Formats: sequence, C-alpha cells, structure tokens
Amino acid sequence: MGVVPRTTLRSSQTSQSGHTFRYVRDDAPATAPTTATTGLPGTGFASPVPGSPAPDLAPGVPARAARLPGLDALRGLAVGLVLLNHAAPDRFGAAGVLGVTVFFALSGWLITGVLMRDLDRGGRIRFGRFYAHRLLRLYPPLLLMLAGYVVVEGAFDLLGQAHLVPETLVAALTYTINIPGLPHGSESVYHFWTLAAEEQFYLVWPLLLAWAWRRGWLRAATAVCVAAALAACMVTLLLVVPDVARVYALPTSWGAALLIGCAGYLGRTAVAARLPQTAGARRAVQAGIVAALLAGTLLTGLAGHTAWYLLGVPAVAVATVVLISYVGGWRTLPGRWLRPAVALGTVSYAAYLWNGAIARWLGHPDDLGGMALGIALTLVAATASWWLVERPVARWRARRAAR
Repeated sequence: MGVVPRTTLRSSQTSQSGHTFRYVRDDAPATAPTTATTGLPGTGFASPVPGSPAPDLAPGVPARAARLPGLDALRGLAVGLVLLNHAAPDRFGAAGVLGVTVFFALSGWLITGVLMRDLDRGGRIRFGRFYAHRLLRLYPPLLLMLAGYVVVEGAFDLLGQAHLVPETLVAALTYTINIPGLPHGSESVYHFWTLAAEEQFYLVWPLLLAWAWRRGWLRAATAVCVAAALAACMVTLLLVVPDVARVYALPTSWGAALLIGCAGYLGRTAVAARLPQTAGARRAVQAGIVAALLAGTLLTGLAGHTAWYLLGVPAVAVATVVLISYVGGWRTLPGRWLRPAVALGTVSYAAYLWNGAIARWLGHPDDLGGMALGIALTLVAATASWWLVERPVARWRARRAAR
C-alpha cells in the first residue's frame, strides 16, 4: 500500500478535511498527553479534536462513542421496508429494493467514517483491526441464524432440501452467494446477497481510500469510482437485456449506492452547508424524503427496469445522504413516536438475517395473520440475537479495546 507510517508524521498535520490534528507517536511514553476526542460524524466513534481551526463536524455529533438514535431510526426505516416486502411482496413490491439501497448508502457513510478516523489520526488504515472488527460484528449473529437454518432445514428437513445445507453454509460464510456460477444453496438465505455485496466492496474500498488519501485525491477519486460503478452496472445491463432482473443481486448493481454513501461522508461539510437549516425546512425535507420512500413501496417491477439501477439507485442513495446529514446529529429523539423505529434499527442486522428465511419457512403467507406472525417471529429472533450474541460481543470488544 505504501501508506505513511505513523512515526513519520509531524507533531501536527492538516487532514484532507481541513483540520490540523495533533499526533502522539506510537513510541511516546505512556505518560504523554493524549489528544482529546469528540464524536466522529455519523459513526458513533471518537475522533481527534482538531487543534485549529474549530472542529468541522456533522451537525450534533455526540461527544463520546455511543449509539446514535437518528441513525438507528434510519436503520429501522430501511429494515422495516424490507420486512414489508418479505411479508407482502405483491402489495409492497418496491419496498425491498428501496430498503437495501438505504442500507447500502448508510453503510458507505459509516464505514468511510471509520476508515477516515484511522487515516486522519495515524496516516494509515489498520487493516487487520478493521477486518477483525467486521468479523466480530457480522459473524456471531450470522452463525446463530445459520444454526437455526441447519436445525429447520437440515435436522427437520422442513422444505425437503437438507441436501443443500453444506453448500448453503459455504456460500453464506464466504459471502459468495451473489457470484454467478457458484452454488448459492437454499433460497432461505438468498437475501444474504446484500451482505456479500457489502463485504466484497469492503475488500476494495479501504485500499482505494488509503491510496487516494495519501495523494490528496479523495473527492476526485471517489467521483471517478461512482462513475465507474455506474459504467460497470450499465455493461452488465447491456449483457442481460431484456432480462434486466438478472442483475438484481450482482455486486455491480449496487456499487453506486455504497460509493454515494462514501462520498456523502467525505463531503459532509459541503452537503450540510447546502441543505436548508431552519427548523421548518429541515422537517419538510426529512418528511418529504420519508414520504417519497413510503409511497415508492407501492411500485412494482422496479428491479426489472434499467432506469432503476442507473437513476433510481443513485437518487435514493443521495436522498439517504441528506437524511443522514440531518438525523445523524440527533442526540435525542425529536419525538417518542420514533422509538419503535430506533428499537427496530437496534436489531436491524439480525432482523434482516432472519426475516427472509422465516417468511419462507411459513410458506410466504398472504393473509394478514400470517404476515403478522412472520414479522413477530422475526422480531423475537432478532431480539434474542441482540441479547444473546450481539450485546455480549460488543461489550467484550469494548473491554478489550479499553485495555
């Protein structure tokens, strides 16, 4: 990679976000003063406090590592759209594609924030630490869900497809379920294609980000990447026309959404400066975007239209960046009515893992009672995953990091 070693940095250095950061050498004495910290915009992680000028932060960033209620509410909206689609695909045909687009853009924003924290503080990305954290965040809930899958479709053979268990586990655990030509296993975990697309993206993006950061080309390189992602999507569309729906799960179809989220983080100050900031205007923009997303759920066949991938995905990703710019700064919720969205967002990862499989195990019921049962079982499974796996692992990681 050839990134700048931390020990070669001067005592202060201006980051590409325009801040002068103070550095402490790796070999400094333990008694050396350390840099004060404040919240990294939109990530819930600490970041160095600029020495001068004043911090250029996204609105309302918390002063310490914490869950951000606005982002949890946005996660809740995204996974809620996916649950609607899985429960009633005939009624909410576009809810799934809208929800995953929001997820991709949010993921790009958050992960870029984590990576930029490393670069701005130490001049390098700690790749081992980054991927270890990804593994510890993603694998425990995934393993719990796959254990449930093995019991239901392996031991009990509910769907008569026990023979698919080995290849399903391989595809799920290696994040290759979206690669054409490779075994995908059971349809009960086909929705894992989104996880695969993300993890494949994060094998490449940190390398590109570190390279562009060192050369001072962050924004230009990101713009080129967005254009390249759309070009790659166009090529795959041309290869499958008129059967456009075949590109739905391909990684080339969603790179633009992830990269727009990344670009949103890198340009967050400029974005915030251009958005309306009066209370009424802020509420109107947020309500308008959410209303448009909810109305869009009633559309049908989006995944089969070329325009969705080339225009719709970027548009929804940009709208998501606008929402993040507003809600990422919430220290408290503006109203109690948002608490269910925050609660759902807190368990959104596990809810996504379980919901597609549960809907299939129930036979994709089309009556209201069956749909409600599927969502209820999903919430039970996701809540159990949070308390039994995700929360204990997160606490263990925090204790380990504090040593």
